[in-house]
Amino acid sequence: MAQENILAQMQPLVYQQLQRSFEHGRLAHAYLFEGEKGTGKHEVGIWLAQHLYCTKMNNQQPCGRCNNCQRIQNQEHPDVLVLAPDGQSIKVDQIRRLQTEFSRSGYESRKKVFLIQEAEKMNASAANSLLKFLEEPPGDFLAILETEAIGRILPTIQSRCQTLHFQELSKDSLIQKLQDQQISVEKAKLLSFLTNSLGKAVEISEDEWFNEAKDLIYQWFVYLDKRDTQAFIYVQKRLVKVFKEKNQQFTGFSILMYYYQEAQKQAITSGEYGKVKRLNQTIERLLLAEQKLRSNVSFQAVAEQFVLQTIF
Repeated sequence: MAQENILAQMQPLVYQQLQRSFEHGRLAHAYLFEGEKGTGKHEVGIWLAQHLYCTKMNNQQPCGRCNNCQRIQNQEHPDVLVLAPDGQSIKVDQIRRLQTEFSRSGYESRKKVFLIQEAEKMNASAANSLLKFLEEPPGDFLAILETEAIGRILPTIQSRCQTLHFQELSKDSLIQKLQDQQISVEKAKLLSFLTNSLGKAVEISEDEWFNEAKDLIYQWFVYLDKRDTQAFIYVQKRLVKVFKEKNQQFTGFSILMYYYQEAQKQAITSGEYGKVKRLNQTIERLLLAEQKLRSNVSFQAVAEQFVLQTIF
């Protein structure tokens, strides 16, 4: 599915407003994208930048495939800069470096673009430095600030930006839109559990690792639910070979949580209250297992301990 179609489905009002701005040549010099995580703020920011630099526009849309579009997507275009928190905050030195960069002429075009992710994490000095930058722009540029907490953005910065609100997709709407993409209802439900972003869900669904991982975790869940000792052997035999990276390990536990919560719903519906109680206890153990993983206990140790506590 074309990127613009995904964005139009994720945020129809934002998409239509920006598209009209392009058509009438009324693009603001600064935007504040406000909304929850997973609502497509960064994706729209990238699309906006591609709109400005694409060399093979098609029906007033960036192609997503030309050299410029690809470099912007991969954060490699010299005139499109992405700034993210350095640790827990965005520091004044980061904003000053941005100002220095934007005081120079564009490398490949007259216009420059910068995107600031998690803009609410600017410390006071950084926010004041950015405000001065917006008040006295050194050249032709487009600023895009992304935030999940608009209340933490200086009102004076807000007043110099056009604010666009990104609405969160309901779970049912996300599932339906995924089914429209020929994704099975069961897979769509799992994806909606992992993310509330349509674009991210589509991306995950096409990932070969994910498709293998969900099947492996489901088989592990079956062993665990039957209290089969194979569940213990399965950790070393299969899981540790596939869930190597920390983010993969957290995804694995999230998928397992989905299967347990689905089993819990079915048990409640069928009135199996003894099973409901057992599943509640298992879900609590799974939450504790995730905490241990965050504390840098090895995945194998956490998974094997979870098995022992669950089947015995």
